[in-house]
Amino acid sequence: MALPLTKEKVLAVGLMSGTSVDGIDAALVEIKGSGYSTEVQLVGFQTLQYEEELKERILRICHPETSSVDEVCRLNVLLAEKMAESVAYVLEGTPYHLKDLDFVSSHGQTIHHLPNEGATLQIGELAVIAERTKALTVGDFRPSDMAVGGQGAPLVPFVDDILFRSETNGRALLNIGGMANLTVLPAYSPGEQPSHEVLAFDTGPGNVLIDEMVRIGTNGAKDFDESGELAQKGQVDEAWLQKLISEDAFLKLPYPKSTGREFYHRNLAEKIWLEGRARRLEFEDIVATVTSFTVYSITSTIQEQLDQQYDIKEVFVGGGGVHNRFIMDHLQKGLKRPVKSMEVLEFSSDAKEAIAFAILGNEFLRQQTNNTPSATGATKAVSMGKLALPF
Repeated sequence: MALPLTKEKVLAVGLMSGTSVDGIDAALVEIKGSGYSTEVQLVGFQTLQYEEELKERILRICHPETSSVDEVCRLNVLLAEKMAESVAYVLEGTPYHLKDLDFVSSHGQTIHHLPNEGATLQIGELAVIAERTKALTVGDFRPSDMAVGGQGAPLVPFVDDILFRSETNGRALLNIGGMANLTVLPAYSPGEQPSHEVLAFDTGPGNVLIDEMVRIGTNGAKDFDESGELAQKGQVDEAWLQKLISEDAFLKLPYPKSTGREFYHRNLAEKIWLEGRARRLEFEDIVATVTSFTVYSITSTIQEQLDQQYDIKEVFVGGGGVHNRFIMDHLQKGLKRPVKSMEVLEFSSDAKEAIAFAILGNEFLRQQTNNTPSATGATKAVSMGKLALPF
């Protein structure tokens, strides 16, 4: 295929493996155009779950105390094989085959992210994905933004901006994965080109600490609080919640900012669990309080930092947190405005990030800029990504 990409309409697979480390999301999409003229249609979506042993290996290499360079090397290849497998998996049951793909675009698996040092590492070797799928493969997006002073995150706001602006309502697009991040999209007048001054940043933990509470409390039998059922059965310890809030340094940082397992790590989760048990709280009470901490980090950010400047009339939620009824109900109560899933916008909540990386890959292959400097803190717009060619 000649570069830059010149076809008006392309078939692509976007891959996303996030800080929840539960598996690889694969979205098969048809993309027409680019930039603000982008039109995207979801053809298929699948999640290839990680086996428990692999999940533990990934979690271990995320932390310097339990990581090793040889294990990072091994998993770089192993995860690429899994990502190529997920591409084939999402094509099953569709009329398409590997040979029909114009490209694959992979976020990779974040192992360590040090935005204040301009350093980050996502693994899942692009050359392996390209060879197994025989498709152009784009990935490793963050370093290009970081090279020009950005935090390399969040990246999805670029896509939020071109797809979800409203002519009538200011919106916040909230993604609750392992971490939670939001994009603020002010309304714009009909016929007016939306401004690229998009505000977006991580608000703090999403599901990461909740998931760890569930793993500890069930001795690994469960990985997450399905539908928020455990939290709904528990009672929030308000005094402890305020203590958790006061001790969290990330919440106090000015934006733009980003975070990950480097801050909200397993050792922190174990400390929180032991605190909860020392307070004689039941399992469900611990889950409810930690889930409320996630809710607070989001609602307080919107109310205390954004509402005075932005007219946010509605909030749309994607990511795994959209299925947690405790989170969704308490966001609605706390924000006192409509909080809806992405499905209201006729978009898949679960597939949103995988779709976003397909679109970021499309922009890269068309040699267009695809970062959001106002969100990442970069000094200029750049075309993020690296390319592996199949042979």
